[in-house]
Amino acid sequence: MPTKLKSVKTPSLRDRVSSAEWDMRVDLAAAYQLAAIFRWTDLIYTHFSARVPGSENYLINPYGLMFDEITASNLVKIDPQGNVLDDPSGMGYNAAGFVIHGCVHAARPEIHCVIHTHTRAGVAVSAMKCGLLPISQHAMRVQGEVTYHDYEGIALDLDERTRMARDLGPTSKAMILRNHGLLALGETVREAFEVMYYLDTACQIQVDAMAGGMDNVLRMSQQAAHTTHQQFHKADRPAEHKDWPALLRLLDRRGVRYRD
Repeated sequence: MPTKLKSVKTPSLRDRVSSAEWDMRVDLAAAYQLAAIFRWTDLIYTHFSARVPGSENYLINPYGLMFDEITASNLVKIDPQGNVLDDPSGMGYNAAGFVIHGCVHAARPEIHCVIHTHTRAGVAVSAMKCGLLPISQHAMRVQGEVTYHDYEGIALDLDERTRMARDLGPTSKAMILRNHGLLALGETVREAFEVMYYLDTACQIQVDAMAGGMDNVLRMSQQAAHTTHQQFHKADRPAEHKDWPALLRLLDRRGVRYRD
């Protein structure tokens, strides 16, 4: 007899975590649910994390849930050494997630959210010698800060964290993991999600544009690239206050229960 599978449900944690942690859980769960809509998923693999406010601990997805099953209450809380502090579903977490996310959270204490993906376009550009090209407005959101890390195998070796942190550098919020995928960082979940949106979209555009041949790809001038990058990074961009609420409304209209 085939087993009847149901969505994994866990009791709400809202009453036993701080309001700040709960808010972070809600935002991170929303990012997972949006990633499912934007088709950033890779079965149960890849991972997003968020630092628990006021601590060195962070939240990550249970290893075994699809992204559209992630809620605020079923996220796993781990400490900087990878010890599980809270795991309502009992599924644990992906060890590669600890190597990658633990590395970033340790090296960059100002970063509160890290998003890692294996999208088709992201992996395609990660395998290109040229890297991300200055050929689209979307690329200009990250072009001035994107860094690269060479592939060493599935990220299970703790020693790789030293090299990954070195390659990421002290300021970059966008990284291409060669032959692997993409990494986006943010001081908020919203910022990390925006960085990943532009990075992944730029990769999609590049793959499409290069289908016509490298000689047919038009690179923008250095001046235009610099100007656009500066425009994206000017203080008090309206998008910083408008895009995340709009994305949350999208989830609400669809009846997605990410706040559970």
